[in-house]
Amino acid sequence: MARHAFDEVLERLDEALSSPALNRAILIVTLFAMAGHFVLTWVGPDMLGAYRTADIPFYALFILGGVPILAQLVLKFLRREMGADFLAAISFITGVVLGEYLAASLIVLMLTGGQVLESFAMRKASSALNALARRMPSVAHRKDAAGEISDIAINEIEIGDLIAVFPHETAPVDGTVVDGHGSMDESYLTGEPYVVAKAPGTSVLSGAINGEAVLIIRAEKRARDSRYAQIMNVMAEAEQKRPRIRRLGDQIGAWFAPAALLFAIVVGYLSGDSSRFLAVLVVATPCPLLIAIPITVMSAISIAARRGIVIRDPTVLERLPTCQTAIFDKTGTLTYGRPELVEILPGADVDGAHVLRLAASLERYSKHPLASAVLAAARERNLPLDEVNHASEKPGQGLSGRADGHEVVVTHRNKLAKTDPAIAALLPETTAGLECVVLIDGDYGATFRFRDQPRAEGSSFVGHLGDIHHFKKVMLLSGDRESEVSYLSELLGISESLASQSPEQKVAIVRAETAKAPTIFMGDGINDAPALAVATVGIAFGKESAVTADAAGAVIPEASLVTVDELLHISIAMRRILLQSVIGGMVLSILAMGFAAGGYITPVAGALLQEGIDVIAILNALRLALRHDIDADLRAETFDEL
Repeated sequence: MARHAFDEVLERLDEALSSPALNRAILIVTLFAMAGHFVLTWVGPDMLGAYRTADIPFYALFILGGVPILAQLVLKFLRREMGADFLAAISFITGVVLGEYLAASLIVLMLTGGQVLESFAMRKASSALNALARRMPSVAHRKDAAGEISDIAINEIEIGDLIAVFPHETAPVDGTVVDGHGSMDESYLTGEPYVVAKAPGTSVLSGAINGEAVLIIRAEKRARDSRYAQIMNVMAEAEQKRPRIRRLGDQIGAWFAPAALLFAIVVGYLSGDSSRFLAVLVVATPCPLLIAIPITVMSAISIAARRGIVIRDPTVLERLPTCQTAIFDKTGTLTYGRPELVEILPGADVDGAHVLRLAASLERYSKHPLASAVLAAARERNLPLDEVNHASEKPGQGLSGRADGHEVVVTHRNKLAKTDPAIAALLPETTAGLECVVLIDGDYGATFRFRDQPRAEGSSFVGHLGDIHHFKKVMLLSGDRESEVSYLSELLGISESLASQSPEQKVAIVRAETAKAPTIFMGDGINDAPALAVATVGIAFGKESAVTADAAGAVIPEASLVTVDELLHISIAMRRILLQSVIGGMVLSILAMGFAAGGYITPVAGALLQEGIDVIAILNALRLALRHDIDADLRAETFDEL
């Protein structure tokens, strides 16, 4: 019981000493103290009478900043945590004892600066839940028995209530349409790239964005039990279970710091010379860990930014080269996320281009999700569009009108099966993807087939992951239908794929794969946010969702798989230079420790030597910022080549 209470006190004290506000305050005091030191040194003895006056700002720093550092040192000792910052704290004390006040203040600067940057990154990473909450409406419009509409809080919605969803609003609960015809964007929730038509009897998911029409839905669930709330709950759980991965500096410092301290103690004991103890400790100060790592990481972040990549969590750059499994969402990630007309199957003795021209002329007056794909196909073929008379669109029935002297109807297979079985018998067999049927003057004109097309560089990218970046496993994970997912997997050469996956299932799969090996997950929808949060590295693709970006460690706004390849190369280059700086600096420090142990290096000379080691490590770290040859070597392909 007493032990538990003691641990709780230590935990609270650690939280207070590690607070971002305290670290920011110490950082500011350190900068002012160093500036004051240099000003007083420049003013010189002519005004103040002694060079030691320049150290006065450091005394204030050591009182305000040194006490928290000493307290953290005691806490780490009690917890048996000996990382790079532990040895840095001891070096700070050593610097004060030796009178190396500038070196001691630099250590304070490095410690507090790194903690401020880390807390900023964590604050950014945990903002996804806030973004999810902001996207959900707080008010719903309930329709009573008299037909009157009144605003209520969404937590007051009861099962069976009639709720009005106005144009461009977000559906507050799961339900069923009872009145109105329109469409909704559910792509962030289901992973399917198409706007979904809504009519009486069709289901609605909370979080779906309404189109241009007013829809009346009957609530099937309360707000807290609806689809969007489930995603928020999964996201909250993912945030709580986000794996805490140690920084590279801590990993190296975990063994270097206690080894260096033990070596210094042994040297001091055997030699009986305390100056040797101090000299060994000074040259062992892990400045390459504390300086070279931030410089290298910031250089990599800068390079990534120039390539249009936003690094939200710098540890992503450390983890990427270690990843062995890559998991991708389908829609908008490996595909373009929009339907394209990929095949025209005309009837006997019918010109497909002629049918496309007439259909596109009519589709100008349609709000159907496939209308834009038909118009885009006509523009690509430079087909002139005709004037249309008597255009009419009935939800669930189709689009009709008169163009170039012909009666044109754009409808679907199920409608024809009921109204005109003879024409329905002429239709080609159904396949994966979407389709529509065009009738010309009451006769079969053509069947248009649509697909969410794979990105041109998709096949090269998937092959590139194994050949160049040594990924051992590539998976496709999607909320889309089995037929669509299987088609894309086969086309891109992905051997393992799973379709119709909910956000909860995605999280479970990504978490399981991450437990086996470091894993990348890349997605673009709100339904991908929880999986992005639990992966070793989460990459948000595209600029459609702030929620997805907040859950990821890296964001690629201009969706391109070539840019993903650039990110991989940047992380590899960063890790290589980082390891050179850190390990090289450690090797030089170890050699210097040997000379200091032999009495060949005094504490003062050791401090100067350590500064030289720091300069070498920093200059090597700066090489990354000066490089201009970090480019993707991925070749984009067209599907004619596949």
